[in-house]
Amino acid sequence: MPSSAELDALRLSLEVALRSVAFSLPFAVLIAWLLTRARFPGRMLFDAFVHLPLVLPPVAVGYVLLILFGVRGPIGGWLRAHFGIELAFTTAGAALATAVMTFPLLVRAIRLSLENVDRGLEEAARTLGASALDRFVSITLPLMLPGILAGAVTAFSAGLGEFGAVITFASNVPGVTRTLPLALYTAMQSPTGDALALRLALLSFALGLAGLLAAELLVRRVRRLLGP
Repeated sequence: MPSSAELDALRLSLEVALRSVAFSLPFAVLIAWLLTRARFPGRMLFDAFVHLPLVLPPVAVGYVLLILFGVRGPIGGWLRAHFGIELAFTTAGAALATAVMTFPLLVRAIRLSLENVDRGLEEAARTLGASALDRFVSITLPLMLPGILAGAVTAFSAGLGEFGAVITFASNVPGVTRTLPLALYTAMQSPTGDALALRLALLSFALGLAGLLAAELLVRRVRRLLGP
């Protein structure tokens, strides 16, 4: 039977990954649309900035978050003073760090899906009097759905394994921020933790594989429903 520590780590991993995707998804759709459809000065630089977490060390991302969102940071201090919100060393902070690290995966998947949307359908709807919002809701968004689902599930799966940014910004607090990767790291530091580390590693492997398979199956299912 799994120990309480293992169940806590699994629960926290699922909660953090789910919260990170829920927070990121609306912004990812907006950013993907801007990068695909809008033309503005500095677009290439903005695109590079959005994808920066893919190439930065996760610890560096966590450190920047700590500077910005720590209790003495410009954003974190303001949130604490005005709303009583603290993010550093909390579950919400772990979700924020995970969201930042997985955000490029969401944007990339949605952007690729949006680039494949037939602009002729949108133009036909425009000539029939549909507003920009109507065209987006009734045509563009349904056609983007495979990319949105694939990005969301991939980001969720990646979030289950996020380590560097989480431990730097949210620390390794049992029952609060100790997700599966952090619990695995902790077990590896213990002389008697080999068996626990193996179980956690196998669980992480199974969850990651299930997530990737789920993303592929969802995309295929939605594409069948939408038709050719």
